[in-house]
Amino acid sequence: MKLLVLGASRGTGLKVVEAALAAGHTVRAMSRSAGRMAPRDGLEPVAGDATNPTDLGPALEGVDAVVMALGIKESVAMLWRRVTLFSDATRALVPLMEAKGVRRLVAITGIGAGDSVSALSAPERLGHRFLLSEPYKDKTRQEEIIRASSLDWTLVRPTILTANRACHDVDVMVAPDTWRMGVISRADVAEYVVRCLDDPESYGTAPVLARRVTYPGRSPGQKAGAV
Repeated sequence: MKLLVLGASRGTGLKVVEAALAAGHTVRAMSRSAGRMAPRDGLEPVAGDATNPTDLGPALEGVDAVVMALGIKESVAMLWRRVTLFSDATRALVPLMEAKGVRRLVAITGIGAGDSVSALSAPERLGHRFLLSEPYKDKTRQEEIIRASSLDWTLVRPTILTANRACHDVDVMVAPDTWRMGVISRADVAEYVVRCLDDPESYGTAPVLARRVTYPGRSPGQKAGAV
């Protein structure tokens, strides 16, 4: 496949680029700082603004799927400053994808976005509301735009992200009664994103991802709600 990855130059987006290239895909990597990405076979860096249709239109030409892996720099201002990056980019992207016939979209949001807030305990909700309220309000708006689209979408909701190596042992929790908090490496999230790209069973789902935990009575190889 030929992929367009938005937010491709750092964090989870960069891990998606690396996982996609390792899986044999070609990647058009778009971010404001894409020009600083190291050259690699199969990689096409494109500097651009993911909220700008003028930049997004040409970037969509010839691609089979899009991965949204946008992020914002953490700062104290997140406590009060309204965040619109995620919804602005999605509002610009979705109509262009629909018009150009690019149907596959995987968007990385996070636990606490949309109805997944129900997975948080009372203390977790309090901390989430205090520290991440504005970004996750916008991730919820992003999810609503995607759900209302005609695209073949998957919303990927990681738990607490780490910079650890991939453990390749992940719970993919689709059913709401299986959702839980946990931790997961960006590398494991990226591996799931690339794996689900051509998996029709993941279309229209919004799984929560966490490193697998073995519970009493559950076999070590059993996944919760795996797709």
